[in-house]
Amino acid sequence: MADSSNLLDQALRLSREHIAFYQEHRFIKLKALLDEDTIQHFNTVITGRVERMTKDKLPLEKRNIYGRAFLQLTNLWVQDAAIRALVFSKRLASVAAQLMEVEGVRLYHDQALFKEAGGGITPWHADQYYWPLSTDKTITAWIPLLATSLKMGPLEFGAGSHRIQEGRELAIGADSESQIDARLRLTDFEHVVEPFDLGEVSFHSGWIFHRAGANRTDAVRKVMTIIYMDKDMRLKKPENEGQQLDWETWCPGVQIGEIINSPLNPLLYRKQD
Repeated sequence: MADSSNLLDQALRLSREHIAFYQEHRFIKLKALLDEDTIQHFNTVITGRVERMTKDKLPLEKRNIYGRAFLQLTNLWVQDAAIRALVFSKRLASVAAQLMEVEGVRLYHDQALFKEAGGGITPWHADQYYWPLSTDKTITAWIPLLATSLKMGPLEFGAGSHRIQEGRELAIGADSESQIDARLRLTDFEHVVEPFDLGEVSFHSGWIFHRAGANRTDAVRKVMTIIYMDKDMRLKKPENEGQQLDWETWCPGVQIGEIINSPLNPLLYRKQD
């Protein structure tokens, strides 16, 4: 994978228009960010890892709404050196830093999100509800591992909805789906849902409301995500059980008020790199 490795190791310079779009809407989709060979390689590697780790999964009908949304596996970079090459990509991390307008980014964590054939919706939610992070300088790269049609349940965004305070207290579930949907219907924020081409990657902030539809195909919707934060992000006092769990899981040994620089939160990119 020499050519793909070179691609991943190269920082990418965004246009002013890209950055302005993200700052206004708090999401952006970038076509051809990764090439076909790179995507196919990581589709094989990540799919293999997910299959090995989910042999004993419950049938869809026996799971709750969150469990029916997708199979979720986290911090795969720790377990697989091949996946580490994607998570540590300077190309992706440089995009994250530019969109957030920060000097550099650390890893918060990664996660594979595989929505099985017949898998249910991913309810409306804001990711940062779960994160004990002191600022909103957070961003997630959503990387489909194959072309993703509308029937497969691609990511949907409430463009600009990071400005809404209502709903931020809701964990992902049936209540977040109904209440946030009702709130967004009362606003002028555009609901954006589009297919993803092969190699297209989206980035979204921690407080934008987003969801995904059910997978109405016979194929698995395969996605890898990487969550970045400002390299100077500090740990805040958890405000709910999810934030407490995230502190213990993703920020081991870090104390409240400290920069989150544990061994699980490596520096992935800074401007002078």
